This record gives sequence, C-alpha cells and structure tokens, in this order.
Amino acid sequence: QVQFVESGGALVQPGGSLRLSCVTSGFKFNKHDMSWYRQAPGKERRPVAAITDDGESTKFADSVKGRFTIFRDKDKDTVYLQMNSLKPEDTAVYYCNAGWWIGALFSWGRGTQVTVSS
Repeated sequence: QVQFVESGGALVQPGGSLRLSCVTSGFKFNKHDMSWYRQAPGKERRPVAAITDDGESTKFADSVKGRFTIFRDKDKDTVYLQMNSLKPEDTAVYYCNAGWWIGALFSWGRGTQVTVSS
C-alpha cells in the first residue's frame, strides 16, 4: 500500500523558513520522480516543486523560484521541501506524491499545514 506521510508544517512569520518532510512507502522510491503540491483554501491543488528519480533535475513554480528547494534521501525514502523567505501567499496544505509535476501517480496523504502570518 502506497503511503505518504507529510510533516514539518507550522505557523511561521513572514520571512521565516520551514523544512517539510515526506516519508514514503509501498513503492520503489528510487525509481520515481517526486513532487510537492499545495492547496490553499478555496483553490485547486497545484505543484510547486519536482525532482527527478536520480535527484539531478528539479522544477519549481514561478511563485517559489529562488525561495524553495527540493531534495531527496534515497536511503530514507524521503523527499524534502526547504522553504525560505516565506510569504503569506505560501499558506496552504502541502502534499507530496510520486510523479513529475502534474502527473501525480498515487492517492494523496493527509498533507501538512503551513501558515505564514504575523
């Protein structure tokens, strides 16, 4: 059974940083591209970052370029999202999934709430 367990979300002030983690299981992590998505209240879930299976290539939404970094640990079957210089508009529930960008492959986990507010 494929599972994604996201964590690391919190309430943070504008300009702050967070590192999200997504522990995966039930599929061959090292054979899959991975992506992070977010869904703000009243909006569709959209991708924000993606990384290839070998970790060599990444992609970011224009709104987070230069502020977010995605990386993965093949020994822990975990993908991370480092978020710096956070803005109120980054407030959302963040999810991870296997697949590249809009091509999420499996059912979603519960996500982790990120709230950026003073």
